[in-house]
Amino acid sequence: MKTNRIVFYVAIGLLSLMTVGSAAMYFFNNGEVVAEFVKLGFPVYIVYPLAIAKLLGIAAIWTRLNRSLVEWAYAGFFFDFLLAGSAHIVAQDGEAGGAAIALVLLLVSYFFYQRTFVSPQTTAA
Repeated sequence: MKTNRIVFYVAIGLLSLMTVGSAAMYFFNNGEVVAEFVKLGFPVYIVYPLAIAKLLGIAAIWTRLNRSLVEWAYAGFFFDFLLAGSAHIVAQDGEAGGAAIALVLLLVSYFFYQRTFVSPQTTAA
């Protein structure tokens, strides 16, 4: 049980660093992010809403106030990372690695979230 918690917190911690870092880029280095979105074929008006959604998603996962909200946050991140990776693969710019790492961290954290907080293993007393 303790190992599950450790793996969950390490995975979600690393994922949080990546996600908060990218959201910060969206806010503070907007010109470069907009150019990247244009290159990938995404509309630029989603830059700020996507940054806000990333921050809210990380907050939902860390606080675990509502299980449905946590599930939606995980689903949103899954599609975000999957679409980002796909866009980079199609653009052939060699930048899909970050999305792949984020996707692996997301899946690991979700698996251990389920094992730790949703259906914890009971121990015999």
